[in-house]
Amino acid sequence: MYQNFIRVVDMVNVIISTYQADDMGELQVLPNKGSVAFGSGKECWAFTITKFARFYSAKFKTDHGKLMEKLWGDNYYDQAAKKWKTEGQDEEGKPLKRAFVQFIMDPICKLCVACMEGNTEVMNKILTTLGLTLSQADRELQGKHILKAVMSKWLNAADTLLEMMIQHLPSPR
Repeated sequence: MYQNFIRVVDMVNVIISTYQADDMGELQVLPNKGSVAFGSGKECWAFTITKFARFYSAKFKTDHGKLMEKLWGDNYYDQAAKKWKTEGQDEEGKPLKRAFVQFIMDPICKLCVACMEGNTEVMNKILTTLGLTLSQADRELQGKHILKAVMSKWLNAADTLLEMMIQHLPSPR
């Protein structure tokens, strides 16, 4: 997934640079600057690196800006050594997961699998960690219907796009 995301972002930036004029300012989109949203328009959920950087900076009591840079690119977190690395192996030569995968995609995929398989125990544990509560009507849903309800509540596409517009678009004035 990460490699596909990089490829798509790079292709978009190539198209932008083709049509960019000097007086337009900086138009390149960069995930680690919060100007790229990932998600599903059909299922009404989306996220930026900013959303996860805020979540993890509060959880780990670290700087939001530094974490934004760490969650994209060739950055790996070695949990055993409790330190960030730029190479994909720990001291013993074991492969490390890229930070984007470890801290963003794995939790999303784990929640998706739990919802689709009807594993309410895992789903409830994740929802508690995220501080989300589902309505009784949502709890009765199953399969992709509960997945859509959970994901749109957790990673609401409208909120994500509004935040990106506020942060990255110039004032209409």
